[in-house]
Amino acid sequence: MLTAIDQSDPLSAISDPRLLAQAIVDTIREPLLVLDSKLRVIAASRAFYTTFALDRSEVGGRAVYALGAGQWDIPGLRLLLEEILPRHTVMEAYEVVGDFAGLGARTMLLNARRIVEHGDAQQMILLAIEDITARRTAERVAADLLRQKEILLQEVPHRVANSLQIIASILSLKAQTVESDDVRLHLEDANRRVLSVAAVQRQLRVSGNLERIEMAPYLRSLCAALTQSMIGAADALTIEVHAGPDTGGGTATSTGAVSLGLIVTELVINSLKHAFPGGTKGGAISVVYEGDAQWRLTVSDNGVGRRDDAAPGLGTSIVEALAAQVDATVTVAASNKGTQTSIVHAPA
Repeated sequence: MLTAIDQSDPLSAISDPRLLAQAIVDTIREPLLVLDSKLRVIAASRAFYTTFALDRSEVGGRAVYALGAGQWDIPGLRLLLEEILPRHTVMEAYEVVGDFAGLGARTMLLNARRIVEHGDAQQMILLAIEDITARRTAERVAADLLRQKEILLQEVPHRVANSLQIIASILSLKAQTVESDDVRLHLEDANRRVLSVAAVQRQLRVSGNLERIEMAPYLRSLCAALTQSMIGAADALTIEVHAGPDTGGGTATSTGAVSLGLIVTELVINSLKHAFPGGTKGGAISVVYEGDAQWRLTVSDNGVGRRDDAAPGLGTSIVEALAAQVDATVTVAASNKGTQTSIVHAPA
């Protein structure tokens, strides 16, 4: 008697579908188990036997929890097969950690699918196992390296600031011992510049070494530090900062914040040296930061202004060099009512 073959289903012509199923299972590179409704092994892939060093006689027909020396009796696997999977047809990327004979502690990623036929009369579970121990180890190593980098990034500015404070102290002591007035003035000038760099470093550390620095609190803290270190209690001089929502001042990169902080301190030093020759009573320095991607930094004072024939000094050269680092231009306006220096960054 001839049996009609369903041409729409070529697999129906296969005389033993079990052989085909086993062949498919064996070609899968990852360890794979086929379980029945009582969680007994119906079939296992060649990769499963190779990975876990088990013989076919030790696997076929046995409950999954009894495989090997009980190495598959894992709480996480029980939770997956007995509680989670019955409520879900598919379970993906369920991670378990176990101690496997011959392998040691391993991290496995389980993917399970429940296959039901004839109204739950026949049920099978496909359980794929992926060993991700090496991946998790690499992730932990990368995370440890990242933490070490963060610690180093926090420690380096602290050490730099401390070293700058030591250098400033040495310059200050040396200035007190030299007899030449010119040498003493140069040492005091160097001391102020070292202190300005230290102040910038300190404020960046307070800001948390973030990729983007909020300019309003950064400039306020910086100018407060400059007031404390460079303006004596008897000097009636104030430094005002206008930045943030009231001016549209936003953020800057950490590199840009360093340059802007050094520019502010250099301009404050210049005002202290040249703007108030008769004393600082009633003197005021204003620092304004406006914008974000397109920004303007303005430092002005109400001092005597700069003479038109005055030759540019070291401070001017430093400001121009720092402005070039952040692709900005420098404009100076001086009158008998003071000096205003604007640093403008306007990207094309």
